[in-house]
Amino acid sequence: MTSEREADAELVARVQRGDKKAFDLLVLKYQRKIMRLLARMIRDPSEIEDVAQEAFIKAYRALPQFRGDSAFYTWLYRIAINTARNWLSSSGRRPSAPNALETEDGETFNETDNLTDNSTPESEYASREIAQTVNAAIQALPEELRTAIVLREMEGMSYEDIAQTMDCPIGTVRSRIFRAREAIATKLRPLLGTDAERRW
Repeated sequence: MTSEREADAELVARVQRGDKKAFDLLVLKYQRKIMRLLARMIRDPSEIEDVAQEAFIKAYRALPQFRGDSAFYTWLYRIAINTARNWLSSSGRRPSAPNALETEDGETFNETDNLTDNSTPESEYASREIAQTVNAAIQALPEELRTAIVLREMEGMSYEDIAQTMDCPIGTVRSRIFRAREAIATKLRPLLGTDAERRW
């Protein structure tokens, strides 16, 4: 059984040998993840598609130089984030907050499926309020912290992959994620009734 990274490396090698269909397979594999990532930075759904397409075009053009020092998806995420940043700065816009509804199809949220079995209107309201508070807290974070926490908690990336994606040392990634969690926890404490000494 080959790993994801090995499977991607084989597809990349095929693209580098001139097999365009292999790139189509990579697009199919990562399109939803890239769109979900971009949706946390860009508000307009039609713009998300355009930026995603631009990111894949950039990746395709840059693939001949891809050496495989990092995983393909880490490299692709970096291109997508940089493309979104360029689009936001050229259009003079601010990144958007993640939408609470986006978590429904998030791969990392499957464990919540079993939590709604015994839900009451009060617990559903509390869950919605917590989700809105988390989304607002993420929106308020500086871009570096927001990107780090989204890649870790919503995309499930490792610290090493985030460091490669954000092009910074792993210690910086850990610091950014810690600071992001602290900022989110500060907003959640009044809702959850936890004290300020609790660590997340």
